[in-house]
Amino acid sequence: MAVFLSNLRYVAWTALAVGVLMLIYFAMGVAGYPFGDRVFWEAALRWSHVLVGIMWIGHLYYFNFTQIPNMPKIPDEQKPAVTKVIAPAALYWFRWGAALTVLTGLLLAWNQNYLLEALTLGGASDPSFAAPKHILIGIGMWLALIMAFNVWFIIWPNQQKALNIGNKYPDLDAATKAASGKTAMLFSRTNTFLSVPMLVAMTGASTLF
Repeated sequence: MAVFLSNLRYVAWTALAVGVLMLIYFAMGVAGYPFGDRVFWEAALRWSHVLVGIMWIGHLYYFNFTQIPNMPKIPDEQKPAVTKVIAPAALYWFRWGAALTVLTGLLLAWNQNYLLEALTLGGASDPSFAAPKHILIGIGMWLALIMAFNVWFIIWPNQQKALNIGNKYPDLDAATKAASGKTAMLFSRTNTFLSVPMLVAMTGASTLF
């Protein structure tokens, strides 16, 4: 067991396999939905959406509640261990978690036939009356889209400059790197702020209406 648990690949892939088997067993075997049924794919997409969402928001909170506040406490000679090793790896899972969260969320909304209604904040369902559920889930979707845009087009490019990830910016001066790092931090902090109302919208739309 120690050999198994010591290898992250073993743990991750086995956990995914167990999750898929559980989904198939309870969706198809117990509930009786065939593989191609819309409910089966709703369950699969909802699980996937939550899974990759945890990866995204978990890393967002790691950066803002753990790494950034504690970096000033780390001696200068030890900081490269974070900036050259840990941060680039965390940014990888952070940005792809964001992309997959948006993708699975859009597919889930399409599967449930409310994608257009949500993106138009209920306006597409009835010109004279906007459904509260579509307004709430739509707010959550737009907040998530803004957050994902920040990740890919502001935070990630600026972190590449600040940390010289992949040695793409070896000639940048210290002032430019510092400015890029501050920009990335401010937009990461913005995403932290937006994540709270976004999660209220996402969870509330499924339970309140």
